[in-house]
Amino acid sequence: MKKKIISGLLAASMVLSLAACGSSASSGEASSEAASTTESASTEGATGETTPIKIGGIGPITGAAAAYGKAVQHGEELAVKEINEAAGYTVFDWQFQDDEHDAEKSVNAYNNLKDWGVQILAGPVTTTPTLAVAAETANDNVFTMTPSASAQNVIETGDNVFQVCFTDPNQGVASADYIADNGLATKIGVIYDSSDAYSSGIRDKFTEEAGVKGLEIVADESFTGDNKSDLSTQLAKCQSAGAELVFMPIYYTEASQILTTANKTGYAPKFFGCDGMDGILDGVEGFDTALAEDLMLLTPFAADADDAKTQAFVAAYEEAYGETPNQFAADAYDVIYSIYQAVQSANITGDMSASDICEALKAEFTSMTFDGLTGTGMTWDASGAVSKAPKAVVIKNGAYAAM
Repeated sequence: MKKKIISGLLAASMVLSLAACGSSASSGEASSEAASTTESASTEGATGETTPIKIGGIGPITGAAAAYGKAVQHGEELAVKEINEAAGYTVFDWQFQDDEHDAEKSVNAYNNLKDWGVQILAGPVTTTPTLAVAAETANDNVFTMTPSASAQNVIETGDNVFQVCFTDPNQGVASADYIADNGLATKIGVIYDSSDAYSSGIRDKFTEEAGVKGLEIVADESFTGDNKSDLSTQLAKCQSAGAELVFMPIYYTEASQILTTANKTGYAPKFFGCDGMDGILDGVEGFDTALAEDLMLLTPFAADADDAKTQAFVAAYEEAYGETPNQFAADAYDVIYSIYQAVQSANITGDMSASDICEALKAEFTSMTFDGLTGTGMTWDASGAVSKAPKAVVIKNGAYAAM
């Protein structure tokens, strides 16, 4: 009962904090409909003055990066449901497509959403698929906001593409600053994926900032997407070079291999990652999550934060999905609510063309301030990059804890 009360308070606080929109729409209840590649949340047959706006999501809900995609899917679904229920009619009609973390499949997913009539895109989730889809949405002038594709060139694709996550350069700089400013180590080993824009982008800025902050990079080891089944050599080079901390701007699947190997070889440096590490506690089959104890990472969201908004979101999410949300879920939730704020401010309705909606949203996002789960006072510049402060978390007792 307590969770239901908190969930209701969350929906009310997030919706009522934004300006009211729509006037005489009839009441409707959000519903969810699942298929092998899509999820939808809408109110069938809703009537009233406001035509529902069609928002599409894309991300990996199957495959190696499924922990990211499912979290984004759930975060978007929860936000859409809350907004529609609070409004009493369908503000947003929503559908989610699986791309399996594959660029070609992500473009196919976008084309499916175009056939459906998508007017705003909330996604994709990972960087390489987003780069492929963003090129398509730029041509179509469809407003696109990714919750988690953080490469700098994502937002360079077109002025219609925005991020709610940190850019890779910001993550690299912030990680080096945090390690140096908190005296975590002076001799650093780096293991990164040179074939991945996300990983190599963070690594480049990290190593540059490390030099500025007096950190010594004693090992700088790479792998590629085609050669990542055994990362023991890269880890051994960090160990032989005397690295006190290993920085891993990589995804959780490869990180789990490194942590497992370190345990077997008795190498126990500090390990530090970025937002791609979020998912290591529940996204890798067969991985002993005890090996992730004391792993540190930068993230915009900590589920154990004591502010009312975070506590209410966590309670609502746990009630709906039976698990604690990670930062991908929180970023996705912020994507939907920030779009909702902009939609209300610009009086956008579903009977407008996708291109007209895009132009209105670009104007709103580059002039508004948004308070969400992953940051307060968030703003966006004309490039689509967000400005907000990162948080550091550490895994303690099998859960993420704020540092």
